[in-house]
Amino acid sequence: MAAAPGSSGVSSRDGLEEGSDDDTQELGAMVGGTVGAAVGAGLEIPNAVLGGIPRDDSVVIHERVVVGEPLPPTVVLRPVPNYTEYRYAVVNDRRVIVEPRTRRVVKIID
Repeated sequence: MAAAPGSSGVSSRDGLEEGSDDDTQELGAMVGGTVGAAVGAGLEIPNAVLGGIPRDDSVVIHERVVVGEPLPPTVVLRPVPNYTEYRYAVVNDRRVIVEPRTRRVVKIID
């Protein structure tokens, strides 16, 4: 079988041709997951404060709620008690801590 034009024809360890869209998507998923994990890693809000964040007024969104990704502008952000640099929201019955300037999720409580 001949290599496609513009391709090296070299296969990677998983059988995909190097440089293929599948490789790019796989790499993007790995990088995105690592960045998302790093975003919430330094967040130190005591459990007593997190436990005091109410679960009421949950909004439903169709997008996945993921650490490192922004919430849509339709989601109302509320202040986290004693931690004014963060906001929280209850989305799809899950409490999330958000960086208000970018609206990025930094921690999913539950």
